[in-house]
Amino acid sequence: MKTIKGPAIFIAQFIGDKAPFDSLHHICQWASQLGYKGIQIPTLDPRFIDLEKAATSQTYADELKGIVQSYGMEISELSTHLQGQLVAVHPAYDLLFDSFAPTALQGHPKERTEWAVQQLRYAAQASKNLGLKAHATFSGSLLWHTFHPWPQRPAGLVDEGFTELARRWTPILHAFDEAGVDLCYEIHPGEDLFDGETYEMFLEKVHNHPRACLLYDPSHFVLQCLDYIQYIDFYHQRIKAFHVKDAEFNATGRQGTFGGYQPWLKRAGRYRSPGDGQVDFKRIFSKLAEYDYDGWAVLEWECCIKNSEDGAREGAPFIRNHIIQTTEKAFDDFAATVRDPSLNKKVLGLQG
Repeated sequence: MKTIKGPAIFIAQFIGDKAPFDSLHHICQWASQLGYKGIQIPTLDPRFIDLEKAATSQTYADELKGIVQSYGMEISELSTHLQGQLVAVHPAYDLLFDSFAPTALQGHPKERTEWAVQQLRYAAQASKNLGLKAHATFSGSLLWHTFHPWPQRPAGLVDEGFTELARRWTPILHAFDEAGVDLCYEIHPGEDLFDGETYEMFLEKVHNHPRACLLYDPSHFVLQCLDYIQYIDFYHQRIKAFHVKDAEFNATGRQGTFGGYQPWLKRAGRYRSPGDGQVDFKRIFSKLAEYDYDGWAVLEWECCIKNSEDGAREGAPFIRNHIIQTTEKAFDDFAATVRDPSLNKKVLGLQG
């Protein structure tokens, strides 16, 4: 068995205009002092990474890696969640998602998609240059507006939607394969890949591409009432990244999984800081260790109650205390016997 790496922290929710959240140096110093051993870096803010430069200059990639290592940490993964979202956007969401793209591309869906695809290609090469094994992203969505089948979906709609999604992602998956990096889709509401069924439909369309992997985040499954432990049994071979994020689901007589258009604080299902929600992380860390997951455990702070800096401060020891240093021997080895074929036959009653 292998031991999970960590703790690491996804810095997207902490980036800001004031120190220590305004530069790579500052945020690395802050995270290191909290006890983190890795950072997951979003790729749209040039203060933290120039994605194109990291893809085209090994010297720059080495410098970037050197900055992080100077604080006793590693880069766990890069993230293109926002760019991945833009690989597939239904026109109904154009205005809402335009802010994820550069200003010059807003209002130009075709050019925006082309930019997003190129961003993913840069991410593949940048990950290779940085010596990373996995990359985090979203799938985007063409079908999400039809997730509840009313009005009834036209025959063949879902199949056509996943065929198109696969058409867009297959060249990107090939680019990641050439780079030797696993592309990990975060299974998430709002994406066409939002549970196991949708992931399997996509996987079939990309012909079980070896790089079409998963970022495991149990919080999204709590909100869907999905068995997040059995999910690991089903998909452990594809899980190559892991967000440690908590959630709780408390249905009422007024609302359930759909949330009644309420703000996060008032929703039946809401995200919490690790340890404050309902996710059974002891079982998750045990299950991942059982299946030899050797990637990073990365804190993703999203909580509608707790202060972000408190969440980050508590997150490092929370993850560290859940990581299992896997054993190299069986607990009953003290009673082991030497292999003896003759004895085995006697025990089985096959030899007098």
